[in-house]
Amino acid sequence: MPDILKELDIRGLLVQRSHGHELDHHLASDSRTVYCGFDPTAPSLHVGNLVPLLTLGRFQRNGHRPIILVGGATGLIGDPSGRDEERQLNPTEVVHEWVNRLEEQTSRFVSFEGSNAALAVNNYDWASSTSLIEFLRDVGKHFSVNALIQRDAVRSRLERDGGGISYTEFSYALVQALDFLQLYRDYNCTVQVGGQDQWGNIVSGVDLIRRVEGGSTYGLTLPLVERSDGKKFGKSTGGAIWLDPALTSPYSFYQFWMNIDDADVRSFLHYFTYDAPDEINAIVDAHKAEPSRREGQRHLASQITELVHGVSGVRSAERITEALFGGEVERLTEVDLAQLQLDGVPSALVSEKYEVLEGLVAVELAESKGRARQLIQQGGVTINSRKVENVDATLTREAALFGKYHLLRRGKKSWSLLVHEDASTS
Repeated sequence: MPDILKELDIRGLLVQRSHGHELDHHLASDSRTVYCGFDPTAPSLHVGNLVPLLTLGRFQRNGHRPIILVGGATGLIGDPSGRDEERQLNPTEVVHEWVNRLEEQTSRFVSFEGSNAALAVNNYDWASSTSLIEFLRDVGKHFSVNALIQRDAVRSRLERDGGGISYTEFSYALVQALDFLQLYRDYNCTVQVGGQDQWGNIVSGVDLIRRVEGGSTYGLTLPLVERSDGKKFGKSTGGAIWLDPALTSPYSFYQFWMNIDDADVRSFLHYFTYDAPDEINAIVDAHKAEPSRREGQRHLASQITELVHGVSGVRSAERITEALFGGEVERLTEVDLAQLQLDGVPSALVSEKYEVLEGLVAVELAESKGRARQLIQQGGVTINSRKVENVDATLTREAALFGKYHLLRRGKKSWSLLVHEDASTS
């Protein structure tokens, strides 16, 4: 078998591992079943989840079988790892809806065909049928409270002024351990991967399987990605960068990667692409030679956007980018403009015969109608690539792109969108 651990280490993806060289031999000697869990704490996964998702893909490419576990049960409890306060418990029906969304998203990163076809499971299927007595006797009996309170996720909460932890979140590690035990029994799953904040939970499962089944299982953790500038990875001015195109458009997703710092290009290419190390070195060298061309960011953005949103998504993102920076508005499709309305540029709804002066103020291209009038008189405003010359001009559906959109530009780089209200809401 290929040396998957060596690949992870070269990419900077290997943080902790259990059993040392025993794990090396285990993975090198045969095809193994490896799992990672994703809790539905929101209606979508975000860019931070790409590291474990791509890691499952790397395991599959190296001959192992991945299992994607969506935590319909653990999502109802709340993982205390990395949090200073209790999570808000979401209604059961909401969590179940999010489970369905996450199952669809995660399925894009592995193949469900072939000799090592991936498997998707929901831990609610077995956790919901396990009685309280069974759980306490068969799982709880094997855990020491003294040991559990030494786990970082628990200890940090207990030591925090005014802090504490509910029994619900305290029990999270046991429920995750039950997941590993169930997958070991049903699918001979012997390896669990997760973020470095999951080490305690992973070890709990390894210990439980050893105590209950006498089996040998293993765990390894991946880095929680950080940016070189100290800012939180996966956040933008508009909030989290989601994988769901209805929450973060392919264009904004693409721009997130285009705007990463030069210092992050090499590590992010290792983390978020399947490019070989030699290819990454060549890309970084070319980027350093002409950093203003942002070829490293462009390659990264293209690779990841295509992976998450498909060929049509990356082509749309590239088309919008070229249109805005090159002024070729006529190239934009109706879908492209809908992306810009979602989160690409400032936008506002307008009615028929809406004044252009009011529109400039509404999307903050001008601080007042007086200033908007000056901008037009100075020739600094275009709508749908046409210079506005009449300060009394109005916006009509007839002149709008696709009967709906007016794309405004102030100067060379400031863009906004005015959108006619739907007939049903106007």
